[in-house]
Amino acid sequence: MRKWIVLACAALFCCCGAPPDPSAYLRVDGQKIVDSAGNEIRLRTVGLGNWLLPEGYMWKFGRDGDRPRKIERLIAEMIGDDKAAVFWQQFRQYYITESDIARIKELGFNAVRPAMNWCLFMDEESGAIKKHGFVLIDNLVEWCKMHQVYIILDMHAAPGGQTGANIDDSANDFPELFAEKENQDRFIRLWVEMARRYRNEPIIIAYGLMNEPLPKEFAQFNEALEPLYQRTTAAIREVDPYHMISLEGAHWSTDFTVFGPPFDDNTFYQFHKYWSVADTKSIQPYLDFREQHNVPIYLGESGENNLSWYWLAYQLYEDHNIGWLFWPWKKMATRNTPYSIKEPEGWEKIAAYSRGGEKPSAPEAEAILSQFLQNIKLENCTYFDDVVSAIFRRVPARIEAENYGHLGDGNSYELQDTSHTAQHYRINEPVPIIKISEAEEHSRRDDAEYAVILKAGEGLNYEINTSIDRIMKVIVKIKANSEGPIIFMALDKKVTPMSQNYSREQWFFNQSSPMTVTRGRHDLKIMVDRGEVIVDWIEMR
Repeated sequence: MRKWIVLACAALFCCCGAPPDPSAYLRVDGQKIVDSAGNEIRLRTVGLGNWLLPEGYMWKFGRDGDRPRKIERLIAEMIGDDKAAVFWQQFRQYYITESDIARIKELGFNAVRPAMNWCLFMDEESGAIKKHGFVLIDNLVEWCKMHQVYIILDMHAAPGGQTGANIDDSANDFPELFAEKENQDRFIRLWVEMARRYRNEPIIIAYGLMNEPLPKEFAQFNEALEPLYQRTTAAIREVDPYHMISLEGAHWSTDFTVFGPPFDDNTFYQFHKYWSVADTKSIQPYLDFREQHNVPIYLGESGENNLSWYWLAYQLYEDHNIGWLFWPWKKMATRNTPYSIKEPEGWEKIAAYSRGGEKPSAPEAEAILSQFLQNIKLENCTYFDDVVSAIFRRVPARIEAENYGHLGDGNSYELQDTSHTAQHYRINEPVPIIKISEAEEHSRRDDAEYAVILKAGEGLNYEINTSIDRIMKVIVKIKANSEGPIIFMALDKKVTPMSQNYSREQWFFNQSSPMTVTRGRHDLKIMVDRGEVIVDWIEMR
C-alpha cells in the first residue's frame, strides 16, 4: 500500500509539476523582454512551419491541396485511410526532431515558433481534448530544454478559422471563429488547457493566441478581435499568471489600429512583414505603438524572399531593437530557407493530382510518399549557409551596396546632400540608388539589381558578424563616375588599403590587403576620398 501511494504521488508530481519559480520565466519590462536578472533577451526565432500544420505551397500543391484538410484527403485518396494514418504519424515524427532543434541552436537562433493546428489538440466534431498534439509539443519542450531554445506557441489555425483562408485550414474560406460563439468557447478552452499543461515550463516563453487574424475582406469582425483576446487572456491568467501573451494585429498581422491600451502587463505585440520595402518608414506604426504604450513589439514572421532582402530586413529589426522570426526552417525544393527538402522522384505526379490531374496508382503514390518521409529528415536535407549568413549578416558574404544600415545620416550613411530621396529600392531615404538590371516579371520579390552612387566625402556603413576569427579581404565591385576617384574601406574605424582600379566603361574588382576579423560584431565602412563612383557590392571572403 505504501509503495502504491509513493507511485501515485510521483505520477501526480509528473503531471502537475513542481510549483513554478516566477523568476524562471521571461517577462515584459517596459519595451523589453527580460530574464530574471533584468537582462534584455532579443528573440532570434525560426518558424517551425509545415510540421503541425501542413501548408500546400510547401508541398508544391495546387488548389485541391492548399490546406491541411485537403492535403490529408489527397493522401487518403491515393493510399487509403489506414496507410494515410501511418504516413501522418511518421511525417510528424520525422519533420522536426531533436536534431533540428540542436542545429537551430548551433546556427545562432534562440527560439522556435511551432505553427499549430487546433485539430491536433481538440476533436473537430465533439470538441474533446486530444492527446496526440500535446505529445508532439511535449517532445519539443524536452528537446528545447536540452538545447536551451525558447518556444513561442503559435495557434496558426484556430477553431473555425481566424483568417478565412488556406493558412488556417478554413473549411469554408470564412473566419468562423468570429461568427460562431461555439468556436470562441472552444478556442478559449483549448488555450486554458494549453496553459494548464505548460504553466510550469519556462522554456515556453509565450502563448501566441492566434496567427494573422482577419484580412481586410473580413474587417467587419475587427471590433471582435481584441475582446476575444481579452477574454482568452483572462481565462489563461486563472491558471497561468507567468507566461507572456503575444497578440497579433488584423490583416495578416499588420494592422495595430484594432488595439486599445494594453490590458495585460505581461504581453507583447506581434507584426508580420513580407514582400515590402524594408525601411524604417515601413515599420514606423509599430515603433510608434511601442513608444506610445511602452510595450515590446516582435516581428513574428518574415522571410520568403531573397538573400539581399534578408540582409536588409533583419538588419532593420536589429537596428530598431526588435526581436524577430525567420519563416520557415525548411520546405521542399527551395533556395531561400536554411534547409531544403529534396523533391522525391515522381513528386510531380502527386502535385499534378492536387491540381486536378490523374491520380497515381496506390503503389506508385506509396513509393513516392515513402521517399518523401525519408527526405524530410534533417540529415537528408540540403543546407544553405548563405541564407543563414544573410539573416545574421555573417561573413564570408556578399553585401549589396544598397543594404547599408537603418540608423540614418551620420550613422548608417554620410552624404553631402540629403534633400532628395532615392528613385529605387529605398525610396524613403536619400542615398542615391540606381537600377542596373530589371527584376523578374510578376515576382513578389524585388530581384532587380541596384548600385549606389557616392562622391567625395560620402560613405556607407554596414554591420557584419563572424562566428570565428578569420583572415579576410574585402573586394568591391566598382565603376568610376568621374576621373581619378579614390575609395577606402575601414573595419571598426581602422582604415585598410584598397587597390584603385577604375573605368567608366566596365566594372573593376578592387581588393584590400588581408586583415584579421575577430569573432563577433563589426562595423564596415566604405568612403570616397576623391571623385565619384558607382558601387555594386562589397564582398568579404
